[in-house]
Amino acid sequence: MNQLKAEYQVQELAQALEVSPSGFYAHQHKPKGLRARQDQKLIEQIEPIFQASRRTYGSPRIRAVLRRQGERCGKNRVARLMREHQLRARQKRRFVPHTTRSDHDQPVAPNLLGKLPAPVRPDQVWVADITYLPSAEGWISLETSLVTEALERARQNRRPPPGLLHHSDRGIQYASSAYRALLRKYQIIPSMSRLANPYDNALAESFMATLKNDCWADLPPTRAQAKLRVFDYIETFYNPKRIHSALGYQSTVEFENQFN
Repeated sequence: MNQLKAEYQVQELAQALEVSPSGFYAHQHKPKGLRARQDQKLIEQIEPIFQASRRTYGSPRIRAVLRRQGERCGKNRVARLMREHQLRARQKRRFVPHTTRSDHDQPVAPNLLGKLPAPVRPDQVWVADITYLPSAEGWISLETSLVTEALERARQNRRPPPGLLHHSDRGIQYASSAYRALLRKYQIIPSMSRLANPYDNALAESFMATLKNDCWADLPPTRAQAKLRVFDYIETFYNPKRIHSALGYQSTVEFENQFN
């Protein structure tokens, strides 16, 4: 009746359902039961977590944060409350990596990543990828200088030891002489995906899909604002705050701090 009273008179609904209008009004003012009060308290905890996640967390991640806060609750209950209050995370599209165009005459490295065991500490393996990002002014270009600058910054910030494995696709930016020279300079070992096998670099491509899903719901007005959006997402949210199920629902910073 409560859902239909905006369209029909309460008297008509009561007659159709063979209940009394007074009973309906009494039920409306009936004190909430214990379960309802607990639900209300829980949704008051859920909503700020959801907003702090930039509206990207679904019920599993919300539940993980609640548990870290000392609130133990079932996953179905969290999912129900989020559904009832229309807290819907942005739905990530199914991951379908695209084959990189490698029709260039630059040398390519073999896929060494596929022959190694999974890394057990930071800075054993770096994966790299590059993608187009749109703005109202147009696309951000994919020039070789973009990836060389990124590598220089990463090395300056991370200071990896010699022998780091660097894995990428076969794109011209990573196969260029300038990029290969940087890898040699810093004693970084190159590795590349096999021909027409984008799943060899699935981790990097999956991150790109997450980036676009989480913070590209609308088109930035300018290229400069698009770049700021990427910086803000990675530096203030993805690395320090966004929790990952593969890391035991920790952020990447929390996970890495275990090794420091």
